[in-house]
Amino acid sequence: MSDKTTHFGFQTVPEDEKAGMVHGVFTNVASKYDIMNDVMSMGIHRVWKDAMMDWLAPRPGQELLDVAGGTGDISFRFLKRAPGATSTVLDMTESMLVEGRQRADAEQMADSLSWVTGDAMALPFSDNSFDVYTISFGIRNVTRVPDALAEAYRVLRPGGRLMVLEFSQLPNPAMQWAYDRYSFNVIPEMGKLIADDRDSYQYLVESIRKFPDQDTFAQMIKDAGFGQVKYRNLSLGIAALHSGWKL
Repeated sequence: MSDKTTHFGFQTVPEDEKAGMVHGVFTNVASKYDIMNDVMSMGIHRVWKDAMMDWLAPRPGQELLDVAGGTGDISFRFLKRAPGATSTVLDMTESMLVEGRQRADAEQMADSLSWVTGDAMALPFSDNSFDVYTISFGIRNVTRVPDALAEAYRVLRPGGRLMVLEFSQLPNPAMQWAYDRYSFNVIPEMGKLIADDRDSYQYLVESIRKFPDQDTFAQMIKDAGFGQVKYRNLSLGIAALHSGWKL
């Protein structure tokens, strides 16, 4: 057992226990995950994901690795915009992948999609395998973010692109305060009401506050070897898109 610690929301936990705890959260919420995304963000997560695709500009025939891809939202969008493209959805939580495979889009795109249970910090793919790597609302749940970014760099081909969509920090303290009041008072109660699981959503809002701000995370991407690292704020910084290239 490692004596290193990390954070699970606002708790300090042994590093080698975090993945199991995160797995528990997403196993618990899998069947209600898509509904809760709509309710928590008032549907805005769909606009953010479309903005991600606009910046990503998928091209025909590209091979996408969608890490923490859960129920397939990003992969479906990517494949609709890129004829002849393929996507591999990787998630550590089997029940999230099961939910994804049951969606109508998954049936229509079955020939272009594969679903893999795996760990973002130890991807089961060879070097230089993919053109695009995406991770949406997943990187903050990874135990060691630099390890996940290093793996992203490894599996991308030269010229490949990384894009991360994640909750971030608002630049204005008063707005951040108001957003925190909403997050901590409303979202766990919604989780209790809709998914019968207050604790998982308490963790999710805490994990958002623990995640680095936009500039800090951009530097982490650069440290992993990526070039042309840029970010765009969405909804004033409630979420942010980070882009980098394996040059």
